[in-house]
Amino acid sequence: MGIELDFAAVLAQWPLLLKGMAWTLGLTAVSAVLGVALGVACAWARTDGPAALGWLAAAYVELIRNTPFIVQLFFVFFGLPAAGVKLTPELASVIAMVVNLGAYAAEIVRAGVEATPRGQFEAAASLALSRAQTFVHVVLPPALRKVWPALTSQIIIVMLGSAVCGQIATEELSYAANLIQSRNFRAFEAFIVATALYLLMSMAVRALLNWAGPRFIFGGRRG
Repeated sequence: MGIELDFAAVLAQWPLLLKGMAWTLGLTAVSAVLGVALGVACAWARTDGPAALGWLAAAYVELIRNTPFIVQLFFVFFGLPAAGVKLTPELASVIAMVVNLGAYAAEIVRAGVEATPRGQFEAAASLALSRAQTFVHVVLPPALRKVWPALTSQIIIVMLGSAVCGQIATEELSYAANLIQSRNFRAFEAFIVATALYLLMSMAVRALLNWAGPRFIFGGRRG
Protein backbone atom coordinates (compact mmCIF):
# COMPACT_ATOMS: atom_id res chain seq x y z
CA MET A 1 0.00 0.00 0.00
CA GLY A 2 1.45 3.35 -1.06
CA ILE A 3 1.87 6.28 1.27
CA GLU A 4 0.59 9.65 0.15
CA LEU A 5 2.73 12.31 1.73
CA ASP A 6 1.28 15.73 2.46
CA PHE A 7 3.98 17.97 3.90
CA ALA A 8 1.92 21.05 3.07
CA ALA A 9 -0.50 20.13 5.85
CA VAL A 10 2.38 20.18 8.32
CA LEU A 11 4.22 23.21 6.97
CA ALA A 12 0.97 25.18 7.04
CA GLN A 13 1.39 25.03 10.83
CA TRP A 14 4.71 26.87 10.61
CA PRO A 15 3.92 29.26 13.50
CA LEU A 16 3.73 26.26 15.85
CA LEU A 17 6.97 24.84 14.45
CA LEU A 18 8.71 28.20 14.76
CA LYS A 19 7.51 28.59 18.33
CA GLY A 20 8.70 25.09 19.14
CA MET A 21 12.14 25.80 17.70
CA ALA A 22 12.34 29.04 19.66
CA TRP A 23 11.51 27.25 22.91
CA THR A 24 14.02 24.49 22.17
CA LEU A 25 16.80 26.97 21.43
CA GLY A 26 15.86 29.12 24.43
CA LEU A 27 15.91 26.16 26.81
CA THR A 28 19.24 25.09 25.34
CA ALA A 29 20.81 28.53 25.71
CA VAL A 30 19.83 28.93 29.35
CA SER A 31 20.74 25.38 30.31
CA ALA A 32 24.08 25.61 28.46
CA VAL A 33 25.19 28.72 30.37
CA LEU A 34 23.99 27.56 33.78
CA GLY A 35 24.85 23.90 33.24
CA VAL A 36 28.44 24.57 32.19
CA ALA A 37 28.84 26.99 35.11
CA LEU A 38 27.56 24.29 37.47
CA GLY A 39 29.90 21.79 35.86
CA VAL A 40 32.90 24.09 36.34
CA ALA A 41 31.96 24.60 40.01
CA CYS A 42 31.68 20.85 40.55
CA ALA A 43 34.96 20.23 38.73
CA TRP A 44 36.66 22.73 41.04
CA ALA A 45 35.09 21.10 44.08
CA ARG A 46 36.37 17.68 43.03
CA THR A 47 39.89 18.78 42.09
CA ASP A 48 40.74 21.68 44.39
CA GLY A 49 37.86 22.22 46.81
CA PRO A 50 37.28 21.08 50.39
CA ALA A 51 37.00 17.32 50.82
CA ALA A 52 33.37 17.43 52.00
CA LEU A 53 32.36 19.56 49.02
CA GLY A 54 34.22 17.23 46.70
CA TRP A 55 32.34 14.21 48.05
CA LEU A 56 29.04 16.06 47.66
CA ALA A 57 29.87 16.96 44.06
CA ALA A 58 30.91 13.38 43.33
CA ALA A 59 27.63 12.05 44.73
CA TYR A 60 25.65 14.51 42.59
CA VAL A 61 27.56 13.54 39.44
CA GLU A 62 27.09 9.81 40.02
CA LEU A 63 23.38 10.21 40.81
CA ILE A 64 22.60 12.24 37.69
CA ARG A 65 24.80 10.30 35.28
CA ASN A 66 23.28 7.00 36.32
CA THR A 67 19.59 7.91 36.15
CA PRO A 68 17.45 8.66 33.07
CA PHE A 69 16.80 12.27 32.15
CA ILE A 70 13.05 11.68 31.98
CA VAL A 71 13.07 10.46 35.60
CA GLN A 72 14.95 13.59 36.64
CA LEU A 73 12.45 15.74 34.75
CA PHE A 74 9.45 13.99 36.29
CA PHE A 75 10.99 14.28 39.76
CA VAL A 76 11.37 18.05 39.35
CA PHE A 77 7.91 18.60 37.84
CA PHE A 78 5.81 16.00 39.65
CA GLY A 79 7.89 15.23 42.73
CA LEU A 80 8.80 18.68 44.03
CA PRO A 81 5.15 19.83 44.27
CA ALA A 82 4.71 17.16 46.96
CA ALA A 83 7.24 19.17 48.97
CA GLY A 84 5.36 22.39 48.27
CA VAL A 85 7.52 23.55 45.34
CA LYS A 86 5.29 24.17 42.33
CA LEU A 87 6.97 24.92 39.02
CA THR A 88 5.80 25.81 35.54
CA PRO A 89 6.65 23.26 32.83
CA GLU A 90 9.21 25.64 31.36
CA LEU A 91 10.98 26.27 34.66
CA ALA A 92 10.95 22.57 35.52
CA SER A 93 12.47 21.83 32.11
CA VAL A 94 15.25 24.37 32.62
CA ILE A 95 16.08 23.05 36.08
CA ALA A 96 16.18 19.44 34.88
CA MET A 97 18.33 20.31 31.87
CA VAL A 98 20.75 22.39 33.95
CA VAL A 99 21.11 19.67 36.57
CA ASN A 100 21.64 17.03 33.88
CA LEU A 101 24.16 19.02 31.86
CA GLY A 102 25.99 20.13 35.00
CA ALA A 103 26.81 16.55 35.97
CA TYR A 104 28.22 15.62 32.59
CA ALA A 105 30.02 18.95 32.18
CA ALA A 106 31.65 18.44 35.58
CA GLU A 107 33.39 15.28 34.44
CA ILE A 108 34.34 16.78 31.08
CA VAL A 109 35.86 19.88 32.69
CA ARG A 110 37.55 17.80 35.40
CA ALA A 111 39.29 15.77 32.71
CA GLY A 112 40.63 19.00 31.22
CA VAL A 113 41.74 20.31 34.61
CA GLU A 114 43.55 17.10 35.49
CA ALA A 115 45.38 17.23 32.16
CA THR A 116 46.90 20.60 33.08
CA PRO A 117 50.71 20.35 33.43
CA ARG A 118 51.92 20.69 37.03
CA GLY A 119 54.32 23.37 35.89
CA GLN A 120 51.42 25.79 35.48
CA PHE A 121 50.45 25.31 39.12
CA GLU A 122 54.02 25.90 40.20
CA ALA A 123 54.25 29.04 38.05
CA ALA A 124 51.03 30.37 39.59
CA ALA A 125 52.33 29.66 43.08
CA SER A 126 55.55 31.54 42.29
CA LEU A 127 53.42 34.55 41.38
CA ALA A 128 51.66 34.33 44.76
CA LEU A 129 48.27 33.61 43.21
CA SER A 130 45.64 32.13 45.47
CA ARG A 131 44.18 28.69 44.73
CA ALA A 132 40.99 30.30 43.43
CA GLN A 133 42.94 32.72 41.20
CA THR A 134 45.07 29.86 39.92
CA PHE A 135 42.01 27.82 39.00
CA VAL A 136 40.15 30.68 37.29
CA HIS A 137 43.00 32.40 35.47
CA VAL A 138 45.64 29.72 34.94
CA VAL A 139 43.98 26.30 34.92
CA LEU A 140 40.46 26.81 33.61
CA PRO A 141 41.08 28.57 30.24
CA PRO A 142 43.43 25.92 28.79
CA ALA A 143 41.29 23.16 30.33
CA LEU A 144 38.21 24.49 28.56
CA ARG A 145 40.16 24.75 25.33
CA LYS A 146 41.08 21.07 25.55
CA VAL A 147 37.57 19.82 26.28
CA TRP A 148 35.50 22.30 24.28
CA PRO A 149 34.57 19.81 21.52
CA ALA A 150 33.30 17.37 24.16
CA LEU A 151 31.36 20.12 25.95
CA THR A 152 29.84 21.22 22.65
CA SER A 153 28.69 17.67 21.93
CA GLN A 154 27.17 17.36 25.40
CA ILE A 155 25.24 20.61 24.94
CA ILE A 156 23.86 19.24 21.66
CA ILE A 157 22.85 16.02 23.43
CA VAL A 158 21.00 18.00 26.09
CA MET A 159 19.27 20.06 23.40
CA LEU A 160 18.07 16.89 21.69
CA GLY A 161 17.04 15.48 25.06
CA SER A 162 14.80 18.50 25.56
CA ALA A 163 12.32 16.68 23.30
CA VAL A 164 11.32 14.78 26.45
CA CYS A 165 10.17 18.05 28.00
CA GLY A 166 7.11 17.93 25.77
CA GLN A 167 5.84 15.20 28.10
CA ILE A 168 5.16 17.86 30.74
CA ALA A 169 3.63 20.30 28.22
CA THR A 170 6.70 22.44 27.58
CA GLU A 171 6.00 23.88 24.14
CA GLU A 172 9.26 22.86 22.50
CA LEU A 173 9.64 21.36 19.03
CA SER A 174 8.55 17.77 19.73
CA TYR A 175 5.47 19.09 21.54
CA ALA A 176 4.65 21.20 18.48
CA ALA A 177 5.10 18.24 16.12
CA ASN A 178 2.88 16.06 18.29
CA LEU A 179 0.23 18.78 18.45
CA ILE A 180 0.28 19.19 14.67
CA GLN A 181 -0.12 15.47 14.00
CA SER A 182 -2.98 15.29 16.48
CA ARG A 183 -4.78 17.96 14.44
CA ASN A 184 -4.22 16.65 10.91
CA PHE A 185 -3.25 13.00 11.53
CA ARG A 186 -0.08 13.46 9.47
CA ALA A 187 2.28 11.91 12.03
CA PHE A 188 4.77 10.61 9.44
CA GLU A 189 5.20 14.01 7.82
CA ALA A 190 5.11 15.92 11.13
CA PHE A 191 7.96 13.96 12.64
CA ILE A 192 10.00 13.97 9.44
CA VAL A 193 9.80 17.76 9.51
CA ALA A 194 10.66 17.78 13.23
CA THR A 195 13.66 15.51 12.55
CA ALA A 196 14.91 17.85 9.82
CA LEU A 197 14.52 20.85 12.11
CA TYR A 198 16.38 19.14 14.97
CA LEU A 199 19.19 18.32 12.54
CA LEU A 200 19.30 21.93 11.35
CA MET A 201 19.36 23.28 14.91
CA SER A 202 22.08 20.83 15.96
CA MET A 203 24.32 21.87 13.08
CA ALA A 204 23.68 25.56 13.74
CA VAL A 205 24.31 25.33 17.48
CA ARG A 206 27.50 23.31 16.96
CA ALA A 207 28.79 25.84 14.44
CA LEU A 208 27.94 28.72 16.77
CA LEU A 209 29.67 27.12 19.76
CA ASN A 210 32.74 26.22 17.72
CA TRP A 211 32.94 29.84 16.58
CA ALA A 212 32.15 31.47 19.92
CA GLY A 213 34.27 29.28 22.19
CA PRO A 214 37.73 30.37 21.03
CA ARG A 215 36.70 34.02 20.80
CA PHE A 216 34.63 34.73 23.90
CA ILE A 217 34.75 31.83 26.36
CA PHE A 218 38.38 30.80 26.87
CA GLY A 219 39.99 33.68 24.99
CA GLY A 220 41.98 34.00 21.83
CA ARG A 221 41.78 32.17 18.53
CA ARG A 222 42.64 28.60 17.85
CA GLY A 223 45.86 28.20 16.12
